[in-house]
Amino acid sequence: MFQRAPDGSRIGPRAVSIGLAVIAVLLASAAQALPSDREQPIRISADQALRDEREGYTEYTGNVRLQQGSLQIQANKLTIFHRQEAADRIVAEGSPARLQQQPATDKAVIHAAALSIEYFKSQERVKLSREARIEQEGSIVTGNTIDYFMAEQRVKADAGRREDGGRVEVVIPADALDGEGEEAARGATESE
Repeated sequence: MFQRAPDGSRIGPRAVSIGLAVIAVLLASAAQALPSDREQPIRISADQALRDEREGYTEYTGNVRLQQGSLQIQANKLTIFHRQEAADRIVAEGSPARLQQQPATDKAVIHAAALSIEYFKSQERVKLSREARIEQEGSIVTGNTIDYFMAEQRVKADAGRREDGGRVEVVIPADALDGEGEEAARGATESE
C-alpha cells in the first residue's frame, strides 16, 4: 500500500513504520500512566498516512485512532513533528480531539478534549487549546487553554480573551472536599 506525497513521490509501508517508531519513542517518554502502557505496542489507524522527510513530519488524517495501553487518542488529524528521527511535538486536531488515559491502577481514567491537543516533549507539557476540558472522578476543568506540566504535576487553565466573556470553570464534587480532596481543590489549578 503506497500513499502519494504532494510532490508525487510514493510513501510506502516503511515510511509509515518509521512514523510509528517515532510515535513510540515520544509517547513512551511522555507517559505518566500505567507502567504497562509504555511496554504496549502503539496502534494507529487512519484513512490516510503521509510522511514528509524533508519537512520533518508524519501526518495521519481521517478518523484517526491511536492506542497504547490505556492511552487512547481520537482525532480528525494527528501530526508528528520530528527532527533527526526523534519526535519532539505531536498535534491532534478534531471537533473535538479526545484523549483518555488511566494514570495509575488506583486512579480513575482522565478524559480530555479540545479542538487541538499538543504534546511538547522537551517541555514535558500537554496543551489543550480551544474548548478545552479535562475530567477525572467528577472533577472538571474547562477553559480556552489548559496546560498540563507533567514533571511538576501542575495544571494551568486560561479563559482566553476577557472581552469574549470567557472564564475558567472548575467543578469539584462535594465528596472530593473531604481531607485529601480539599488540598487538591486548592492547589491543583491555577489561572491567570
